[in-house]
Amino acid sequence: MHCIRSSPLSIPLFRRVRFCLVTVREESTKRLSDSLEINQDESQEHGVAQKLKLPRRKVCQQVLDHFDRQYTAELGRLWMSARSVLLNPDCWQYGVMLNRFTDVCELRTRLCELGYSRLFPQSDGVHSRHGSHGSPECFVQRAPVRLPAPRHERGHLKRYFLLNVASLLPVLALGVTEGERVLDMCSAPGGKAIAILQTTCPGFLHCNEVDTHRCDWLSKTLESYVPAAVMETVRVTNEDGRDFAHTHRGQYDKVLVDAPCSNDRSWLFTPSDHQGELWLKERRKLPELQAQLLRSALAAVRPGGAVVYSTCTLSQAENHAVVEAVLATCPWVEPEDLQEELANQVSEHFIFAPPLAPPGLLVVPERLGYTWGPMFLSRLRRTR
Repeated sequence: MHCIRSSPLSIPLFRRVRFCLVTVREESTKRLSDSLEINQDESQEHGVAQKLKLPRRKVCQQVLDHFDRQYTAELGRLWMSARSVLLNPDCWQYGVMLNRFTDVCELRTRLCELGYSRLFPQSDGVHSRHGSHGSPECFVQRAPVRLPAPRHERGHLKRYFLLNVASLLPVLALGVTEGERVLDMCSAPGGKAIAILQTTCPGFLHCNEVDTHRCDWLSKTLESYVPAAVMETVRVTNEDGRDFAHTHRGQYDKVLVDAPCSNDRSWLFTPSDHQGELWLKERRKLPELQAQLLRSALAAVRPGGAVVYSTCTLSQAENHAVVEAVLATCPWVEPEDLQEELANQVSEHFIFAPPLAPPGLLVVPERLGYTWGPMFLSRLRRTR
């Protein structure tokens, strides 16, 4: 693996805030996992699902009021059910993505014994007019249970990855096939890159992250899940994604833009009112940055190639409006409808908001058993 850093960048406030939030959440999750009273041997060999009881976190009223005004207007009744889920971390579900580069036979059996089921049937992939591709082996439960976070063991790869499984949908929509050149433009902390490598063997996977600390985290995450031989096809860089339009024009078959966004799950638990005010001000600047990243991705993909744009917010301004703005300035790009190809195939597990134009899918957390999301995704194809 090659890790390349650009010259020092002025990292915007929302990127620094995003890093701090994720770091705090990961540290609290680690403490929770360490405190679980389970059999040590069984924990290491199989993993034991635990009913989550997270420390009570304070909701930032300013952020909640802002969300109430915006999302009531945009989502109507769907917001009320999503609101109850987002405000109650105890009901959040966690999926278990198995690492195909390790021996997971016993773990797979144990998950079935614990009541988990496959998110995607083993024989199924995703089929579209552009070809078929595999899907990660992922297990889910209706109940809000969670395995302990996998621990690092020297000389061994981690066997599973915990995630909100809605985050797999952009990977499935991207549809990477063997031998393709792929760019994950905003890659940290690395879950989607790992998911790509669980579905196929790309010829080259370029994982980029503009934030230096998150780039280090990305490298460590990849190294803990991916064998050295496969890492030879992976490159990690620390560049501004907006520069790829000039430095990597037309070099990739597929590009994923999991854009920096106002992460609804995290922002509701902003540490202070003052911080909440700052974040809401920064939120207004996000759509411009997101559109710049998406335009850069469309320039970096080859003619005929595809770009998937995704966020983890319900905000129309950061989702459909961004795609619409980019399409208005890029006549050589066409949006693709993912309803039949993807949404219909996974409707058993996800609640989707009514479709808007241009095409895109929005996963809305709704009730117990369907708490995945928020996750927006849209696929665009460069025609020339």
